[in-house]
Amino acid sequence: MPRKESVIIVSATMAEKKRHPGESKGFVEEMRFVAMRLHTKDQAKEGEKEVKEPEEKAVTKWEPTVDGYLRFLVDSKVVYDTLEKIVQDAAYPYYAEFKNTGLERSASLDKDLAWFKEQGYTIPEPSTPGLTYAQYLKDLSQNDPQAFICHFYNIYFAHSAGGRMIGKKIAGQLLNNEALEFYKWDGDLSQLLQNVRDKLNKVAEEWTREEKNHCLEETEKSFKLSGEILRLILS
Repeated sequence: MPRKESVIIVSATMAEKKRHPGESKGFVEEMRFVAMRLHTKDQAKEGEKEVKEPEEKAVTKWEPTVDGYLRFLVDSKVVYDTLEKIVQDAAYPYYAEFKNTGLERSASLDKDLAWFKEQGYTIPEPSTPGLTYAQYLKDLSQNDPQAFICHFYNIYFAHSAGGRMIGKKIAGQLLNNEALEFYKWDGDLSQLLQNVRDKLNKVAEEWTREEKNHCLEETEKSFKLSGEILRLILS
């Protein structure tokens, strides 16, 4: 009997590992795995999602407009302003770990919007996608820290990867290859990202498995809200 019991325990442990791919490498790898599955095949080789919305097509197939792109930048700034204020105010002590990471984008977006204004463009007011996401982040940051961290991770890391591809596409197609500040970082971006990965992994070490799962389950909501802002580029 004891031997049979130990086999059951080992099997259960293995099953648990299978439920959380990337777990052995740290929690950020778990978040990355879940996020990649929510991409389409056009967006990432690990993607599993069917293409349903215009922004889910490969960036090479996009037909952006300058007006739509400006709406995207304005709404993105609302979200980054909110994220940076949440981290500065640190309703939960570990939010303070993410102050001044070098990934902040709000000041860069200020410069880009000023540049567009100098070119004669009218800067639009923030719209529903950005305002809705910002309010959602404020609420989460107070009441659901694990879910908030999911959004924090996905927003910053998505911009450093797919976001840069989008920026390059739009610069080439609409802005005469003008490189915006939104896509520039001070220092080595890969090192800045690694520093934040390390901090995220350290924070998650204090979480229960249930709290980690709750964070992972928020990924789909993160993609939905970010996708609504991304869609503005094509409007």
